[in-house]
Amino acid sequence: MNIEYVKAKLSDIENMQKLVAPEVETGIILSRSDDEISTNIRSYTLAYKGDELVGFCALHIHTAYLAEIRSLIVKENFRGMKIGENMVNRCLEEAVALGLQKVLCLTYRQQFFERLGFVEIPKESLPEHKIWADCIKCKHFPVCNEVSLIKNL
Repeated sequence: MNIEYVKAKLSDIENMQKLVAPEVETGIILSRSDDEISTNIRSYTLAYKGDELVGFCALHIHTAYLAEIRSLIVKENFRGMKIGENMVNRCLEEAVALGLQKVLCLTYRQQFFERLGFVEIPKESLPEHKIWADCIKCKHFPVCNEVSLIKNL
């Protein structure tokens, strides 16, 4: 299968929102407005099969040493083909190139991230600005069963 990985463009936002909509509806992925995606467009890596968007994720920088993998989505019929793994690895390579020291994630897919070298950490160790900027907008806040993990680079 020939998957092309590219950085997002503003013209991708509509298709990104369509792809992620079912996961946003269930609360698996946090809703992001078009404006928020636009502001952070450089954070996103997309996966295309031909003209079809089949996945994306973002490397969101929190501090000079810490970033987060977020909004990871792969179209259901493309799961299990290492597309998510490839996107996360591209984000990790970008994190290293930027000089970051750690990358965190909050996820319901703990084993996926553990296979990529992430280790579980207590949620209490998350940066406070993460909780108040993102988590507070979640439909599951404050009773969250996501797992927080981190990878040292």
